[in-house]
Amino acid sequence: MLEYVAVLLPSIGVGAVFYFVMRSIFNADRAEREAMSQAEERRAQAQQEAPVAAPDHEDPAESR
Repeated sequence: MLEYVAVLLPSIGVGAVFYFVMRSIFNADRAEREAMSQAEERRAQAQQEAPVAAPDHEDPAESR
């Protein structure tokens, strides 16, 4: 019986490490996507609140 544990324990250990690493990667990705979404919402709100003003002077290159 102890031989089976000795044979299976390394595979179970590697599987557990893989599980926790992948879980942390997915959690980080989820948090990054949420932060990006919030940043996009704030940027869109800022653009709606303060529209871009027209330039005060005319660009000489545009008049050609």
